[in-house]
Amino acid sequence: MALALDGMRVLEITQVMSGPFCGLLLGDLGADVIKVEKPGGDDSRRMAPPEINGESAAFMAINRNKRGLGLNLKSEDAREIFRELAVKSDVLIENFRPAAMQEFGLGYSDLSALNPALIYCSISGFGQTGPYRERRGFDLVAQAMSGLMSITGQADQPPVKVGVPIADLNAGIYACYAILAAYIHRLKTGEGQRIDTSLLEGGLAYTFWESSIYFATGVSPPPMGSAHRLSAPYQALRAADGYLALGAANQRTWAQLCTAIGRLDLLADPRFTTNADRTQNQRELAEILEAVFSAKSVAEWLTALEQAGVPAGPVYNMEQVYNDPQVRAREMVLDVEHPVAGLTKAIGLPVKLSQTPGQIRRPAPTLGQHTDEILGELGMSAELIASLRERQVIF
Repeated sequence: MALALDGMRVLEITQVMSGPFCGLLLGDLGADVIKVEKPGGDDSRRMAPPEINGESAAFMAINRNKRGLGLNLKSEDAREIFRELAVKSDVLIENFRPAAMQEFGLGYSDLSALNPALIYCSISGFGQTGPYRERRGFDLVAQAMSGLMSITGQADQPPVKVGVPIADLNAGIYACYAILAAYIHRLKTGEGQRIDTSLLEGGLAYTFWESSIYFATGVSPPPMGSAHRLSAPYQALRAADGYLALGAANQRTWAQLCTAIGRLDLLADPRFTTNADRTQNQRELAEILEAVFSAKSVAEWLTALEQAGVPAGPVYNMEQVYNDPQVRAREMVLDVEHPVAGLTKAIGLPVKLSQTPGQIRRPAPTLGQHTDEILGELGMSAELIASLRERQVIF
């Protein structure tokens, strides 16, 4: 089958997470993503172990479906190669501090003058405008300043970040979403445009419930552990041998839960009559339910809850996740052959398209793996490429 983004060329000059994730999403759907790396490579190549045959597992996870080009942009010859590629590209993604690309003469105004149809996407810590625009951005800082850390974890405990780099990842998703919208506009009009998003906005954009509470009341909501702000019981609760996540989020499932656990008396308890009552008395309700759940195993309760029509699931670690039959049925773990690391595993594609399904067509590139191939596509001779390598313009 054809791939949805066949024919789109993406020039990606990014590092670590937000930009590489955006490029991965486009590459999974068929775009030809050229990952440009500096001497030494993307910083994620040097992150802490694990490594597989010397290759960074972190880098491989986030850079599949890309071709690797090594360019030393401190060289004017390398910058000229980059300009040639930008002229032949549909999309450029960069995630450096604002003004960094302009200092190389590779900013939006520079490259759009050469290619007016170019979609130029910048992902930074705080955006291209505003008083913090020059600050360096990291996921932890973005989670802190977007409010995410104030609503994560347990009340009266030190601040806790979300377990995954959610601000980084969401910035990459929003960048991808904007690129696709801009690409549709370009197909209609021929016009390129600038896209500007940030880790701060990537974190803040996820706070719909919490922001709505603040807007309506003027009160900043506190962290609530695994509990929900607007529904109860809707949280992780301890059973005899572990935790189960329970989602009795409306009156019907509340009644089904009470039936399943043999506590019909709770339906008549004025503390728990309505969802608002249950949310108001969430802590007391959780204590009662955990006392009941402690009598049986997670598996026993999940069987009973499923039969009663109550949404629930086990709290998995990563090993349990990838051994779950539903995860495997959805092909969310795939084998990928890497030229150095050998057979590796990768997270599968989380969206399934019936006519243009995404694919993992190639593993993450080794450093500069496709440099000769890409420069050959620009019409450069083997002799010229060898000269550029000797002068450390490319690697």
